[in-house]
Amino acid sequence: MSISFVRKLGAVAPVLLIAQAAHADVTAQDVWADWKDYMSSTGYEITATETESSGKLTVSDITMSMDFEGDSFSMTMGSLDFIENGNGTVNVVMPTTFPMSFNVNADGDAISGDLLYTHDGSPMVVSGDTSEMAYNYTVATSAISLANLVIDGDAVPADAIMLNVNVTDMVSNTLMKIGDVRSYSQNMTMASVAYDFMFQEPEGDDGAAFNGALQGLEFTGDMTIPEVDDPSDVAAMLKAGMAYVGGFTFESGNTNVKGSDGPDNFDFQTSSNGGAINIGLSPAGVNYDVTQRDTTLNMMGSDIPFPVSLSMKEMGMNFAMPLTKSDEEQDFALGIALREFAVPDMLWGLIDPAGELPRDPANLVVDLSGKGKLFFDLVDEEQMAAVESGEEMPGEVNSLSINEILLSVAGAELTGDGAFTFDNTDLESFDGMPAPEGEASLKLVGANALIDKLIGMGLVSEDDAMGARMMMGMFTVPAGDDTVTSKIEVNEEGHVLANGQRLK
Repeated sequence: MSISFVRKLGAVAPVLLIAQAAHADVTAQDVWADWKDYMSSTGYEITATETESSGKLTVSDITMSMDFEGDSFSMTMGSLDFIENGNGTVNVVMPTTFPMSFNVNADGDAISGDLLYTHDGSPMVVSGDTSEMAYNYTVATSAISLANLVIDGDAVPADAIMLNVNVTDMVSNTLMKIGDVRSYSQNMTMASVAYDFMFQEPEGDDGAAFNGALQGLEFTGDMTIPEVDDPSDVAAMLKAGMAYVGGFTFESGNTNVKGSDGPDNFDFQTSSNGGAINIGLSPAGVNYDVTQRDTTLNMMGSDIPFPVSLSMKEMGMNFAMPLTKSDEEQDFALGIALREFAVPDMLWGLIDPAGELPRDPANLVVDLSGKGKLFFDLVDEEQMAAVESGEEMPGEVNSLSINEILLSVAGAELTGDGAFTFDNTDLESFDGMPAPEGEASLKLVGANALIDKLIGMGLVSEDDAMGARMMMGMFTVPAGDDTVTSKIEVNEEGHVLANGQRLK
């Protein structure tokens, strides 16, 4: 998810997000004025036609537009009615079919089209006062579909592209706090989201179709939007305190994909028993954390000789990194986890027809974190260009923690952890790399048994096996039945040691 996407998501939030009632009065004009202020605070220019009569405000020909870094985006929407209920609350009413036209000019490409939002007619209820507004939107059925698309002036044929997203039982609550710094807190649940997307190259053979569904969705999010002169300047927004934290979970999901690329074709299906996505954006940086449980993947295609089925108990990845330059140390992290990764016996049979190797599910886990300094603003194109051209150094790593290393396959298992610091003033001791200091501990179980089996299968020669065992002998010490350990140290004098024996 890009930073620009997060900003745009926040800007259209009043259309779909929304919260619990507060006990104060709010008028139709109050609500519409706040929407305009909110979208303006995120960088959009808003124009519309307003018509008032007897506690009802009709807003039509709504256009929101933004220019950023030479590109532009605009959206035109249909009419909205803001109706005062007589009890201090306001209903925001959209027609059951609500058109939205968009126009994007980016990287020299012009894309425009029309979207249709359809729903059961339920209103959005707004309450509170001009300093704090609560929005509530409960809708049994809603959908978004693509009505047409034009790319660089050429209309895409209706049978060449299709997009439909259907939502059931959505309940959305948002509390918007208005002040010198605007913020909102949001929660949303949906019973299901079904999606169907297709594209086909006109007069060609290339194309693909995607469809699937998610069940039991929940979302929570908080955003802080400071006031700056140019809201499209992400670096300035971050330095002023812009922050976003969001969490998304689902109970189960499935996706089906079919496609073709010239004479080749592919077909795969995935399913899972739920997962979570957590996103953070703040002056400290950006972070993502994604996990998925009980994932299965079935594949077939013209380049795959037979159907393939894979499964994983857990699949996840995470990373965190700073976005703005700082004289203080900043956190970073990177991790990947593939737990209980299983392949079918048919694949095992290709390399091990006699069943010599243990076929237990494999595991791969890498979990790293550390501290460093960024010497430029990652969201500033001019500074990025200077770094890419070699004019500026991007930054430095000050420390690295190896929180977990796990690799297990075919009966062998490697585990490890460690921590190092780096002296960025010493680029000579290690041939241009900042001098490290610290240690890492490793443990290897079952390696000799695996090597013996590979020799017996003819996959590894005796000479290659001898070389591998000699390397293990140099860097490890015995620690039990087919178990070895290793402690790699780099001391303050720049010496590299393995189990106390100096290597450098």
